[in-house]
Amino acid sequence: MRLLFSLLLATTLSAQIFAPGAKLERLYTGGHLTEGAAVAPDGTVFFSDITFTTETGMQAGHILRYDPRTGQTVVYRSPSGMSNGIKFDAQGRMVVAEGADYGGRRITRTDLATGKSVILAARFEGRPLNSPNDLAIDQQGRIYFSDPRYLGHEPLDQPVMAVYRLDPDGKLHRIITDAGKPNGVAISPDQKTLYVVTNDDGLLGFDQLPKGAPSRKGRMELSAYDLKPDGSATFRRRLVNYAPEDGPDGLACDAAGNIFAAVRNEKRFGITVYSPEGQELAHLPTPERPTNVGFGRGAEATTLYVTAGGSLYRVRTLKPSAH
Repeated sequence: MRLLFSLLLATTLSAQIFAPGAKLERLYTGGHLTEGAAVAPDGTVFFSDITFTTETGMQAGHILRYDPRTGQTVVYRSPSGMSNGIKFDAQGRMVVAEGADYGGRRITRTDLATGKSVILAARFEGRPLNSPNDLAIDQQGRIYFSDPRYLGHEPLDQPVMAVYRLDPDGKLHRIITDAGKPNGVAISPDQKTLYVVTNDDGLLGFDQLPKGAPSRKGRMELSAYDLKPDGSATFRRRLVNYAPEDGPDGLACDAAGNIFAAVRNEKRFGITVYSPEGQELAHLPTPERPTNVGFGRGAEATTLYVTAGGSLYRVRTLKPSAH
């Protein structure tokens, strides 16, 4: 059943971001932790359901597919490799960041026409990746992805939680090592900035500690890195500091360069929109703590899809995506 939620927009600039009278519409619920909504060339929406094995009786993760024409959501792939972030490349192929907790710990690409997948990256310097989380693709087809670790029994094989760049020729480069525990990544429309979320929960396996066990959170930030033409990235400035509260998870940009971030702060969670300079432009509360955002395509380029809790939502914006 689709449910509509009123927008309680927090700033006077909100009218410049969301369409007048727009409502947050729930399209699907029933997942464990939904993530990574991405829209295929035909308009269907693919998103992850991350099924923490210690909480779901060893469910193996799912990729779900929502059809806006029918309103139906079905399982596209299970097991999913514990898919998290999802994006589509210029050829309409689905690129997935697969995490740990019995997942693939790799980047895969699937041809939707045939259903066949290839492994694009799984090891760096001869050792497995930690747990690929989120990704972005630039106009040259280069894939940027974060590699933190939030849960899973597997060894931590990389010496740092980093951001990597995967080139079309298959070469993998570690390009950011100073982001702490990186999570969401996004590229500005002019291709000159790589936005990186640092979301350090202070744990390597939050599902492995007994309830009530104390922990100390680390950096919670949204930062901007100068993205060079060669694909290298250099820290420019911290745009937002959320500490000691939780920061964002995933993020996306519209055509004007505004940043839509899924902020998980328990005291004020929702989709917060920032200018490229980090000024808050709008805040959209969500019924559940959000994990990620993704824009539609073509005639639906002003539709913003939101994953939150175990659900999928959408809302209309004024400016289209940066696709």
